[in-house]
Amino acid sequence: MINIKSEEEIKLIIKSANILAQVKKIVYDYIKPGVSLLDLDTLANETTKKLGGSPAFLGYQGFTGTICASVNEELIHGIPSKRILMEGDLVSIDMGVVYEGYYSDSAFTKAVGTPTQEDIFLIKAAEEAFHHGLAAIKPGVRTGDIAHAIGSYIRSQNLFTPLEFSGHGIGKSLHEEPYIYNDGAKGKGPILENNMVICIEPMILQKSKKIKILKDGWTVIAASKKKSSHYEQTILIKDGKGIVLT
Repeated sequence: MINIKSEEEIKLIIKSANILAQVKKIVYDYIKPGVSLLDLDTLANETTKKLGGSPAFLGYQGFTGTICASVNEELIHGIPSKRILMEGDLVSIDMGVVYEGYYSDSAFTKAVGTPTQEDIFLIKAAEEAFHHGLAAIKPGVRTGDIAHAIGSYIRSQNLFTPLEFSGHGIGKSLHEEPYIYNDGAKGKGPILENNMVICIEPMILQKSKKIKILKDGWTVIAASKKKSSHYEQTILIKDGKGIVLT
């Protein structure tokens, strides 16, 4: 069931998202050669708590990290480890916050050290795909219209997106209906209504849409072994438009 949020619930989600935006910037700025994924995880955990929130991912379905940290061919759900980031790596960080029982969720991809042309292309592709999805939000739009906008852009760049994962609604739970896919048909799916809160999160693969899940049961990698990227924001639907909260 799709939950339409009350004004009071929206205030709490906005507060959650504000905390997440601050944590995200601090983690983003800390990424550099020589930093470990566990360093980033600890920083996110401590900063989230300092700002009055709780980590949304820690313990979720048994996940052991505060953040998902995915490097190079790892697309999503990477478990933070002692791995040291090196010049030339491309790292995607996904994180969430709970504030007084309300969730927010966001992700970004950053080059470690000096970005290569490939890195720049992949980072831009994920962000531009997101903005195409965001721009598709209008009064009466359906989730399929957003999916179509995202998927059309990804295809225009000769890139791919997996079919197994998607964006989602968010609020009292980390993942709620409706699901916001990264490709789809216009005019399909639920209509977006004011006071719905959703996460749009394009995931970018090269060569093929095929993915594999590692033996840890979490880490999703590109079957092509090529670098990948991910971008996500929490969005409030208001007056027929999408407002970025994170």
